[in-house]
Amino acid sequence: MDKLIITIASTGNVPTKDITPYAALTKEEIVDDIEKCSKLGASLAHIHVRDKNLEPTSDRNTFKEVLDEIDRREIKVIKQVSTGARGGENTIKSRGQMLDLNIHMASLSTGSSNFSSLVNANSFELINALAEKMYENNIKPEIEVFDTAMLFNALYLLKKGILKSPLHFNLVMNVPGSIKGTPKNLMFLYDNLPGNSTWTVTAIGKSHVQLTTITVALGGHVRTGLEDVIYFDKDKFATNEMLVKRIVNISTAVGREIATYEEAKKILSLT
Repeated sequence: MDKLIITIASTGNVPTKDITPYAALTKEEIVDDIEKCSKLGASLAHIHVRDKNLEPTSDRNTFKEVLDEIDRREIKVIKQVSTGARGGENTIKSRGQMLDLNIHMASLSTGSSNFSSLVNANSFELINALAEKMYENNIKPEIEVFDTAMLFNALYLLKKGILKSPLHFNLVMNVPGSIKGTPKNLMFLYDNLPGNSTWTVTAIGKSHVQLTTITVALGGHVRTGLEDVIYFDKDKFATNEMLVKRIVNISTAVGREIATYEEAKKILSLT
């Protein structure tokens, strides 16, 4: 069993200071949290950025500012950017504008799904174009699976040569409107993964601890952070540091070691 890769998703498109006082929104807050979490065991950072009004954006220059600051501080994390639809216009140009920057990975949703208040729309034209740009820039896609069809779409795209083996999946579970976060649903997705792939589970909200523990025991990898989990328990706000420490504790209890930055790069076949 490979050592555990912990991904820190320190902020997403949803958290605000009104939702949680610990939301990381500015460049300094985002990089501060990535730095703290890397020292605790996170070896991969899933990165969203905000504009000057602290609204979600896909702006290339804003991403560059955050990435440059990570490099300036010499933070040892795999840098993975979001190409999600909620950061700006849902176009190839907008969603792929940061894919020429100094990064290791980028998210790639391989189909459309529902969120609680909007449609996560990803046409095959858009998927193909984003994948092509990633490979041109030596960026490994992380295949985002919000619903079951997205897994099978990825296998189809692999067969067509649009995606390249070995694949890395992120099974995103318990988003309202998409696949429910249950052990049975996790096992279905797990059973249908290609044999030589790597995989991470992102369990949203109340499903987080249960599915994380199962994933660690099965040999998968885990994402955590305020993009996915606001409360540490029923009455207590989480911080990114608290969430990473909990994953480390779960992994220790299961008897699985935590991957370093260099080990995580090797596990994910990153050059």
